[in-house]
Amino acid sequence: MTLFARTAPTERVVAATEPDVPGQTAAAARPHLLFLVTEDWYFCSHRLPVARAARDAGFAVSVATRVGVHGAWIEAEGFRLIPLDWSRASRSPWRLAAELWRIARLYRRERPDLVHHVAIKPAVLGALAAMLAGRPAVLTTLAGRGAALSGTGLPARLAGAGLRGLLRWLAARRRAMVAVQNAKDGDWLAAGPGVPRICLIPGSGVDLQHYRPLAEPSGPVTVAQVSRMLTLKGVEDLVEAVRRLRADGLDLHLLLAGPPDPTNPAGIAPTRLRAWSAEPGIGWLGPVEDVRTVWARAHIAVLASRGGEGVPKSLLEAAACGRAIVATDVAGIRDVARSGVNALLAPPGDPAALAAALRSVATDAALRRSLAQESRAVVCAAFGEAEVAARTLELYHQLLDTTGSTAGADRAVRRRPPRRTEAQRSGGI
Repeated sequence: MTLFARTAPTERVVAATEPDVPGQTAAAARPHLLFLVTEDWYFCSHRLPVARAARDAGFAVSVATRVGVHGAWIEAEGFRLIPLDWSRASRSPWRLAAELWRIARLYRRERPDLVHHVAIKPAVLGALAAMLAGRPAVLTTLAGRGAALSGTGLPARLAGAGLRGLLRWLAARRRAMVAVQNAKDGDWLAAGPGVPRICLIPGSGVDLQHYRPLAEPSGPVTVAQVSRMLTLKGVEDLVEAVRRLRADGLDLHLLLAGPPDPTNPAGIAPTRLRAWSAEPGIGWLGPVEDVRTVWARAHIAVLASRGGEGVPKSLLEAAACGRAIVATDVAGIRDVARSGVNALLAPPGDPAALAAALRSVATDAALRRSLAQESRAVVCAAFGEAEVAARTLELYHQLLDTTGSTAGADRAVRRRPPRRTEAQRSGGI
């Protein structure tokens, strides 16, 4: 899946040329960082800058993931690729137990100094596997809870309570820490007795050089949502909002960019997406290799999510490209889409309110330009990928210091990134 991916590098650029194969002397002298991520495309789209920063700081980096079409890219970066036979959608207790056992064996075999679990399934299975393996320090990144765990129904409350208990147990350990992407998830996790080791790192960051301000396109006002095609992303609500506006005579066009996800219970069938795309003013683009091409065509960025977000990378990229935002008023989105600053917000699951917000921005060019200008300022202030990578590296160093790892004590490895200039922090703006 290539929803957020850019073209893979053609040259391998690494800080050290020694092969990262366990047992070799050169690699053994470097602290071993292992990422546990469900899908290879997600690692490339959301964790690659952090992995590069760790590599350049002297870590030997391995990536354990299900390999699709991005395996060669991961290896070209100088990372050791460890294929995993698992799926985000698996629910069978026997399958989950088998996956847990394989990950525990993997940790015992690879002997990493530090493991970084990203998202819910790696967090749960990885935490238990690390306990069984009895060796690595653990950083867990909670990249949003998803609608299934942040809802108000009984199943969501029970599942959320189980995850919260596990993460609190993990975050209380001396050799572990949990990173959240928005303050609401941090409050949810911290509530209760004791003070678990929780830190806030807002999102996965955005490349401020790659995503630069784009001129507003000509032609009819176009809105775009870049996401997986899921009901929890509010795609149905957005389609209905646009239908209402067009029925009222507003010539508003909608672009949906992103793949279907047949393994996800919230996935929208491709037949339905194609039916929407056949309607006047609506187009489904499918997976998009370079999302800058979407923002070059769109005046307004939309995310109609029903909740469970971390900090949506698609909105960070849109904001970096200088796009006004219309989105739903849910945790995580509010961090980048700030009401009255660079965005108008509507309640989740309310197509009428979403349509009203879209109408306001679509019909007021001066408002749209003001919101667009502020969008770039919002991401430059706090969401650059270099800043996110540097803050994550600080956590790696803290965890290695806590474990007393001799590799982690290597001064060359523990050297902090150089202080960046104001121009670098602002992406040259």
